[in-house]
Amino acid sequence: MQARIFRCLNTSVMALVLTSASMAALAADYSTKHPAVVPFVQEMQVEYGFAPGYVSGLLANAERKESILEAISRPAERVRPWHEYRAIFITEKRIAGGVEFMKTYAEALARAEKEYGVEAEVITAIIGVETSYGGNKGSHRVIDALTTLGFDYPPRAEFFRRQLKAFLVLTREQQMDPLTLTGSYAGAMGFPQFIPSSYQAFAVDFDGDGTVDIWNNPVDAIGSVANYFKEHNWILGADVAIPASVKGDNFAEGMTLEQGLEARRTVGELQKLGWQPQRDLVSEREVMAYEFDAGAQKEYWIGLDNLYVITRYNRSVMYAMVVHQLSELVKEAAENG
Repeated sequence: MQARIFRCLNTSVMALVLTSASMAALAADYSTKHPAVVPFVQEMQVEYGFAPGYVSGLLANAERKESILEAISRPAERVRPWHEYRAIFITEKRIAGGVEFMKTYAEALARAEKEYGVEAEVITAIIGVETSYGGNKGSHRVIDALTTLGFDYPPRAEFFRRQLKAFLVLTREQQMDPLTLTGSYAGAMGFPQFIPSSYQAFAVDFDGDGTVDIWNNPVDAIGSVANYFKEHNWILGADVAIPASVKGDNFAEGMTLEQGLEARRTVGELQKLGWQPQRDLVSEREVMAYEFDAGAQKEYWIGLDNLYVITRYNRSVMYAMVVHQLSELVKEAAENG
């Protein structure tokens, strides 16, 4: 027997121990022998009109991937301090890649900014962080990722089974082969790494060719990212985060990260606890307050509404900060030519 511990993405550490080799062997078979497959096939028939034989045939061709279960237990934003995480994404190569991407797709980015109210550099930074501007869109078959996580990752199995349903629906609608599409270990797809439900809700045919293709068409990806941000209430031209200084013994009481992404304090409350934003903000404004491990020192930031919007894309404040900082660096580099 061998124990493996998998960590939940959005909550504190959660252990799942596989104590039987026979259980692991059963989990690797996504034919109707797997106890979760038959109910899933029935749900796809009742809810979406899929032929049972078609769905069971697809699942029988899916492969359980141990590498996927291991990867989901250790996402970089949860196991690395800020300064190490930032160094992965804020590089000269990625900044230069962003400048080139903005030049290549200047028309589409300008149109997206005008139609959706999202800055070109922010759209660029999302695609840059997610896939290095399309250079690394993921090599896992989406069917393998979503089936492995939907049937053999109990902490979030229900979520990933919903994503598997959405994936099968969208491949039917777009007339795609679900056995050939690839993405991340979590089933995220294309230039912007949309999960299937995000594809259904926010992906757009931005070049007007009649197909919503975020895998191979960067123009559709640009419009889709912009639409996502618009629908999550991005404010064009508004600040994202402001550096702050702290003093005294009570400033730690103001930090909101441990209280969840929805936590807020007013600027006035933070100032009483020893926080001082390095830009004037209305005292009654509700904001987020964060401390980051910058290695030799700490960094303190006030997060505003647009930072929260970025966390809707990926529920990590560190992720939101690298997107924000990359966007600023790409814009600066592009302007300095």
